[in-house]
Amino acid sequence: MSDVTHRTGELHHVELWVPDVERADAEWGWLLGRLGYAPYQRWEAGRSWRLGPTYVVVERSPDLVGGPHERRRPGLNHLAFHVAGRAELDALVAVSPRHGWTLMFPELHPYAGGEAHYAAYLENGDGFEVELVAGDSPS
Repeated sequence: MSDVTHRTGELHHVELWVPDVERADAEWGWLLGRLGYAPYQRWEAGRSWRLGPTYVVVERSPDLVGGPHERRRPGLNHLAFHVAGRAELDALVAVSPRHGWTLMFPELHPYAGGEAHYAAYLENGDGFEVELVAGDSPS
């Protein structure tokens, strides 16, 4: 039995089904590593990274049906992560293209979420979106 106490409602994990686990490993592994997650599990069809009690999984499931991920369909739209501050967010955005991520809404960046919301919206090669929120900005 674990001696770790978890609060009711605390997020346990998020699992993303992906068409290419190696690409997901490179893209998500880089981003999650920069956000403080550590490699947690690794198997032929998947990977996971953990930060505290929460972990993120990418998996190429044998039950995956064809078609690309489309964030505008019903289901998951995006994951949002806190970033310590504006300088850290800006640094992540600057190098993200080298790791498979594209800045969304560049003409509105870094205020695409509103003038009081300093954030970056990134999309990876599989069409998954992340929102990186600087400091204590509301999401």
